[in-house]
Amino acid sequence: MALHKENILVVDDDIHILELLSRQLKGLDYHVYKAISVKEALYILKDSVIDLLITDIQMPEVDGLQLLKYANEHYPLMPKLVVTGYPSVDGALEVIKSGAIDYLTKPFTKEELKQSVEKALYSKEKQPLSIKKQSIPDISDNRFEGMVGSSDAFQKILNIIDRVRDNRATVLITGESGTGKELVARAIHYSGKFSKGPFIAVNCGAIPENLQEAELFGYVKGAFTGANENRSGFFQAAEGGTLFLDEIGAAGLAVQTKLLRALQEKEITRVGSRKLEKVEIRIVAATNVDLLEEIKNKNFREDLYYRLTVVEINVPPLRDRKSDIPLLVEKFLRKYGVEYKDRLPRISPEALGILERYHWPGNIRELENIIQRVVIMSDGPIGIEDIPEFLKYRIDFPQKGLVPLREMEKEYIKKVLLHTKGNKTKAAEILQIDRKTLRDKLD
Repeated sequence: MALHKENILVVDDDIHILELLSRQLKGLDYHVYKAISVKEALYILKDSVIDLLITDIQMPEVDGLQLLKYANEHYPLMPKLVVTGYPSVDGALEVIKSGAIDYLTKPFTKEELKQSVEKALYSKEKQPLSIKKQSIPDISDNRFEGMVGSSDAFQKILNIIDRVRDNRATVLITGESGTGKELVARAIHYSGKFSKGPFIAVNCGAIPENLQEAELFGYVKGAFTGANENRSGFFQAAEGGTLFLDEIGAAGLAVQTKLLRALQEKEITRVGSRKLEKVEIRIVAATNVDLLEEIKNKNFREDLYYRLTVVEINVPPLRDRKSDIPLLVEKFLRKYGVEYKDRLPRISPEALGILERYHWPGNIRELENIIQRVVIMSDGPIGIEDIPEFLKYRIDFPQKGLVPLREMEKEYIKKVLLHTKGNKTKAAEILQIDRKTLRDKLD
């Protein structure tokens, strides 16, 4: 695989501008991550090592200024570059105050972009060597959005991603919470030939059932109370790219019927409209519940289930891929070490052994939280003393059932005798009984 220069994250809600910037930056031999919203940018920042952030300012919901302020506090060593079509003196001042290195006005030439990028990255060269990217070993494959692992289970997932990334086959990703199902979905999208299209992530469980249809398929003006204008849904927003439907089991039965039609016919209808709209997107769904059980309980359509499972990827829990823990620990040490300590912390073999032994009910998400905590709380190399107590070895004594009072009494007498080092006279005094009674109770 060809080696890239620095990793650059480009954020713009205009897919054409996003693709133009990506093409120009790749032509300059940079590795490019793309995000069409601030929310998507945050996911990428959290899961990848980014050397330069390039963002638009005017974006819906959360604008680029807020992204700049967030990045300036959470990733202060990462240079930021702003591109905008709405230049103003006040705007420029606000951008610089928010931590941007430079301010580039659309339209701009490839040479202007090149100079601005080099200027921004040059500012990073002034940083100490210990925090520069090249001082940190690269443990991930850039094709797969920061995914790391070496286990057979992990390699099996990568093999399936390789097979599906360049086609629009519907994929269902299953696995427990915290196993990284969305990361797999992003890897499918960003490693394939449709990566220039948008990646739209939707949590079906976070949308009230009575709003799911409108949110997914859009609506026309007057379709219901409060529908004051025509609005596109997530299907339209994902045109040409990937729509990731997380927690698909939370979709209502009415919406499931429309989803089935959308998958079969590749067309949708907005709420309040009879007009069919063709959509060309890839559907990737995910669930942490047993959909076959939901089918038995008549909560999920069987025909939709089989339509979703053209290809199924099961992401195993971390307890079943423990050989990946050292690589995951290294990834999170790098991420939070650079973010909080401006260095790459090291972990002792003993401390790592504790992490490898733990069963991780919260999976990778729990592991990441633990590493984040120990990096913050430690001042040097991470040792056993830095690992939270609940992760360490413990003895689980079996629960005793109900026993006769005589047995409980006998156990307590033995404890008293242990305290008195076998002196029955002292034990009898503590128990306020005579020696004969003590002997009788022990028989």
